[in-house]
Amino acid sequence: MMRLVDMHCHLDLMTNGVEIARAAQEAGIGFFCTTVTPADAAAAQARFSECPNVRVGTGLHPWWIADGTCGAQDAREAAVRAAHTAYLGEVGLDAGKRGAASIEAQARAFEHIMEAASAHPLPGRIASIHAIRSASRVLDILERTGAARTVACIFHWFSGSTDELWRAVHLGCLFSINEHMLATKRGREYARILPADRLLLETDAPPELHAPYSLEGIERSLTAALTRLAETRGVDPAALGADIAARSARLLGLA
Repeated sequence: MMRLVDMHCHLDLMTNGVEIARAAQEAGIGFFCTTVTPADAAAAQARFSECPNVRVGTGLHPWWIADGTCGAQDAREAAVRAAHTAYLGEVGLDAGKRGAASIEAQARAFEHIMEAASAHPLPGRIASIHAIRSASRVLDILERTGAARTVACIFHWFSGSTDELWRAVHLGCLFSINEHMLATKRGREYARILPADRLLLETDAPPELHAPYSLEGIERSLTAALTRLAETRGVDPAALGADIAARSARLLGLA
C-alpha cells in the first residue's frame, strides 16, 4: 500500500532520482515521473525500470517548445509514443510570458499528442497537463480530440478561472495540488470547492533541475500540502490522505 503518491514530479531531473525512488519504495511512497521531452521519457523509462513505485510519463513540456529545444520532430515522436503508453505528462500549453510567442506550435503539438492517445485507447491512460493562461484552449483540445472521454486528464497546479475550473470538473478532470497552489488565496478556494474524488497531491519537485534532491524534501512537501488541504476543507488529514493515496495508486496501477 502506498501511503503517499506524488502525482507530478520530475524524478528523472534529480541526479539521485533512482536512489530516492528506492528509498521511497521502502517508505510507501509512489511517483508519477513526468518528463519534458520524448527523449527524456525514453531515458527515464530505462533508468527507473526496476523501480516498481515509479510510473514514467511521455512528456513534451511547452517551455521546451518555447525555447526551441523541441520542434516538430519531437512533437511527432511524442504523438507516436502517446499511442502506445498509458502515461502522458508533462504536456499542455503555456500562454504566459515564457510561452506566449510559441502558443500555436504548442497547440499543434498538444493536439497531435491527444489525438494519438484517443485514436489508440488504452485502459487506465492518464495525462498530467500544464495549462498556464490557456485552460480554455486545453479543454477545447481535450473535447475536440475525444481525450476528455478516453484519458484521465489531470490538471497540474491549476491556475485558470473559476469558470474554467468547473468546465474541467464537468469534463471529468482531476487536479493535482501542491504547496505553491495552496499558498494563494485563489488556489486555496479551488482546493476547498473541488469535489473530493478529484483531488490528488504533487510536489512539482525538484526546485533545481539536474541536481540532487531528497526523499525528505518530497515527503515534507506532500505532507505539508495534505495538511493545508485538509485544513482548507475542514476534514481529517489522515482520512483525506488515505483517500487520495488510494485514488492515486489506482490511477498509476500501484494498488
